[in-house]
Formats: sequence, C-alpha cells, structure tokens
Amino acid sequence: MAPTLAPGDWALTIPLRHPKAGDVVVVEHPGRPGYEMVKRLVAGPGDRVGERTLGPDGWWVEGDLTAASTDSRQFGPVRSDGLKGRVVLIYWPKERRRRL
Repeated sequence: MAPTLAPGDWALTIPLRHPKAGDVVVVEHPGRPGYEMVKRLVAGPGDRVGERTLGPDGWWVEGDLTAASTDSRQFGPVRSDGLKGRVVLIYWPKERRRRL
C-alpha cells in the first residue's frame, strides 16, 4: 500500500460499519483464507468497474501502487465478510504517525 503504508508501519484498525470508496481497509484474500492485506476500497455494491457492475455484496479493492499490487484486478470483488476493518491511524514508527 505504498506510499500510504510502508513496510514496518504499525496501524490501528476499527470495525468497518459504513464502508465507502476511498477507505483503507484490511481485507481477507478470497482465495487464501486467513491471509489479510491492506487495500483501498475503490467501488461498492452496484458500482461499475470497467465492464463489470458489482453485485449486492461486491467490493472492489486495489492497492495504491497498482503496478505491483495483488488486488481485485486479479481475484475479483471481495464479499462484505472479507472486509475486516478500516485503517484509521499509523502509530509506529513515531515519525510516520498520522491519521488516515
């Protein structure tokens, strides 16, 4: 998720109540149960992404560094139960501390 998050950053997440495009979220990879990644929500249920219209439980996620990101462009939409939380704060290292 560079440049938003860098390797070694520690972040605080909160439960995801009302997801919206632009949120930075922790998402479970749909093909690898238990494997969590940080991605940005790009589109939600009913939105169009390219030639595709997302279904009622479909969320499109992408990394900020699109050339090197494994995201919905490879594995498709993520279901709501795959969205684990919203990243709200980077708290470590101290010099990168900030709200998202």
